Amino acid sequence: MWKGKNVTVFVTGGIAAFKAATLVRLFVKAGANVEVAMTKSACEFITPLTFQVLTKNKVHTDTFDEDEADRVQHIHLADKTDVAVVVPATANTIAKLANGIADNFVTSTLLATTAPIYVAPAMNEHMWENPATVRNVVQLKADGKVIIEPATGFLAEGYNGKGRLPEPEEIFEQVTFFESRRLYGSPLKGKSVLITAGGTKERIDPVRYISNDSSGKMGYALAKAASILGAEVQLVSTTKQLKVPFGVNVTYVESAREMEEVVTAQFPTTDVAVMVAAVSDYYVANRSDQKIKKQHNESGLKLELAENPDILKGLGHSKKEGQVVIGFAAETERVLEYAAAKLEKKKADAIIANDVSSSKIGFNADNHQVTILTKDGKQLPLPENSKDELALEIWKSLLDANIIQ
Repeated sequence: MWKGKNVTVFVTGGIAAFKAATLVRLFVKAGANVEVAMTKSACEFITPLTFQVLTKNKVHTDTFDEDEADRVQHIHLADKTDVAVVVPATANTIAKLANGIADNFVTSTLLATTAPIYVAPAMNEHMWENPATVRNVVQLKADGKVIIEPATGFLAEGYNGKGRLPEPEEIFEQVTFFESRRLYGSPLKGKSVLITAGGTKERIDPVRYISNDSSGKMGYALAKAASILGAEVQLVSTTKQLKVPFGVNVTYVESAREMEEVVTAQFPTTDVAVMVAAVSDYYVANRSDQKIKKQHNESGLKLELAENPDILKGLGHSKKEGQVVIGFAAETERVLEYAAAKLEKKKADAIIANDVSSSKIGFNADNHQVTILTKDGKQLPLPENSKDELALEIWKSLLDANIIQ
């Protein structure tokens, strides 16, 4: 979503100014055109040259540096900015923004821009809790600014407290989240969405298990997209390797039976259930409580497998009270045929079919391509895209087709 967007990062004079370089890099990598404006105090902590090299753009530090006669620099930058991010935002700059003071290039530009402004405060805990700062932050929120809450951690003063600047990746994620919501709206507001993700693990013994190649990326992408679109999202995941999306609640499970227990408990208060997880068909009935030692005999090791519960089928055949049930069909051949059969058998409202035979769009890939099959016979093909972008298109298609109302 950042390709072609003009992002301006405003850096003020705090020790956390060095983190702004990483944030700038994240926006650049995402395709944005990034410009940086700095206060004089910020230049004491990090040089303008650093940002110039990262952005390939001039860095603005002086209100009176008017080297182009046909434009006023701070107004020109304010007008061209699509998204403004103040990082780190000191107590001093926050006070100026809250009171409309424009006494340097940063505050003058921010006063002139009509773009969304994201403010990431960073300061000592006592400064953050000072009534004046509290009032100023309340005023900024009332003025429509988005405040990215400071983190609790080790401060420059040598002790733990609230006021630490969040990591650049967290700031980037939150800005992306709110900008995406601004772009797509909140059509899922008021909806409770339950999503499963990852490949379940069925234990053979305490150190070995049976599983599959599902990474959980698609489930996490759908959870992230649903949260952006305004839903209250409950994610039931088998993997702890992926970062939980902003605004999403997660419950970790391992086996299919554990997943069924959590899903069954949450389903009555759910509006939309999307079963993305690759659930193992069988579990090991003769699981060992101790590590199985290598057996030197001709018969080898024999595992007794028993059938796992079919979670999607259980939901589809349950006595629903308006809930929408959506499943995934990961196939390697005759994809649409098998998906249509699964739709009928599970009594789902829709099945999202995906071909996992290709490493380009299969398990663990960053891109995906799917076709949505509905219970009234529609087929809605969606072109290959990143899983994050595709997830938003999936929700949009489900809404447009009135599968979710």
